[in-house]
Amino acid sequence: MKQKLEELNKKFKGAKSEEILAFVLNEHKCKAAFSTSLGAEDQVITDMMVKVDACAKIFTLDTGRQFYETYDTLDKTNAKYGINIEIMFPDAFEVESMVKEKGINLFYESIENRKNCCNIRKLQPLKRALKSYEVWITGIRREQSVTREDMQLFEWDNDLQMVKVNPLLDWSEKDTWKYIRENKVPYNILHDKGYPSIGCAPCTRAVEKGENPRNGRWWWENADTKECGLHLHVKTS
Repeated sequence: MKQKLEELNKKFKGAKSEEILAFVLNEHKCKAAFSTSLGAEDQVITDMMVKVDACAKIFTLDTGRQFYETYDTLDKTNAKYGINIEIMFPDAFEVESMVKEKGINLFYESIENRKNCCNIRKLQPLKRALKSYEVWITGIRREQSVTREDMQLFEWDNDLQMVKVNPLLDWSEKDTWKYIRENKVPYNILHDKGYPSIGCAPCTRAVEKGENPRNGRWWWENADTKECGLHLHVKTS
């Protein structure tokens, strides 16, 4: 697998994101899935995907702590493209048990609590959604965070035991918004209010102009811990 991924990274180095997506969707047919957070980058991926295959698998994780604006973006996206993005929910019993034991806003108390909350509300639903797929498509960009600097276009995710593809990895924020405007892609209006990265409402805040976009996520933690866990277990091997 390592050799194959190295070959793909070499083959598609400098390629357009549309070309990468078309290759993945055609090569893996019904075995490739895209997880969208409905953020700017993910909206770009959705627009590109439906132009290749309107029936491609797209799903989102509803943690139960989302912004109203995120749900509004979901509705607008489904309406524009004539699709029905699947919604994955966390296990209700696990959420109830966690809240009863540690409180509704446990994530502010420690990194351990926050990661436990992310695991129950995001990681476990993600694993359920991807269990019958071979390829996981994401909208992450390298410049978003120090934790993403070493990522590749094609990677092996050891935790999920599947190939992970990051078509927008080398895009800049400027590239993202240029595409959104030129293609009239619907986006979360919170982006216009200083929210470059949008997750759960209690764990997301607006940032000042020029401030690192990831500073708006889990702002009480150090930069090198600011991942929910979805994009940590990534190694090409």
